[in-house]
Amino acid sequence: MSISAKVSVPEDQAGHLRLPWAGIAWFGALLIVCYAPVLNRLVWQWATDEDLGHGFFVPVVVAWIVWRNRGKLMAIPTRPNYWGLLLIAWGMVQMLLGAIGAELFLARTAFVISLVGVIVAVCGIPVLRALTFPLFLLLFMIPIPAIIYAQITLPLQLFASSVAAGVLNAIGIPVLQTGNILELANGQQLSVVEACSGIRSLMSLSFLSLVYAWFFDPKPWMRAALLVLTVPIAILANATRVVITGIISANNPKMAEGFFHGVEGAVVFLFALALVVVCHALINRIYRIFQKAKPPDAAHA
Repeated sequence: MSISAKVSVPEDQAGHLRLPWAGIAWFGALLIVCYAPVLNRLVWQWATDEDLGHGFFVPVVVAWIVWRNRGKLMAIPTRPNYWGLLLIAWGMVQMLLGAIGAELFLARTAFVISLVGVIVAVCGIPVLRALTFPLFLLLFMIPIPAIIYAQITLPLQLFASSVAAGVLNAIGIPVLQTGNILELANGQQLSVVEACSGIRSLMSLSFLSLVYAWFFDPKPWMRAALLVLTVPIAILANATRVVITGIISANNPKMAEGFFHGVEGAVVFLFALALVVVCHALINRIYRIFQKAKPPDAAHA
């Protein structure tokens, strides 16, 4: 006969339910001090660039997600891994190279790399694995590199212009398209500028779709599915905005500018968000149909 005894270990001795707050605070403070110039310029760009206004919400939402998962995080055994110091060093070198070459994207992504390094060095790989999603969300606060932005926006501008011209002509509003310029019969000209290319709403919509999936669907693959779908949704929404602007310009040109144009953009963005929700519901319905159609597992003898 054997007797087994369960030995209870206090939480502070087990090390499983306590995070190293002193190390987190120390490295966190150093990280903020070292990257202060980079972060300061990033926040300034959020405040001055309409395309990046969502940047203010990214760290807040990330902090909220981490706080919501604090119980799971504190239950993960902390295993400091000094390979994280190499990541911190890598981030610092990348920041310096970005600063020397005036490449803001390199300097800003270096902050995320160093942050990952701090987590690995202080808490370990298991904690980093649990924080993968909120850390990924941080990338949405960083603007797209200018060279990539320029390559993407022009084709999207031309696409939105072509779609709008086709729809407007189809509904009886004569339009002549010249590149990204639409000329109406009443002499009005619509210029499909970079802001109407879809990039502005794509970044915000992608971020919101991921957060929406995290809050309302436990399936991890749903986040990826909605993220992929935001690309055509954002393009469709902006083409729709150009069509609506064309219709308004043909009837009342004054309402196609200023305040009304801004309200129109907000309404179209809400329409895009609604499409994300509808797509989520459709995907779940298809998923449930396939789950019901699956044959039951054979019983094991």
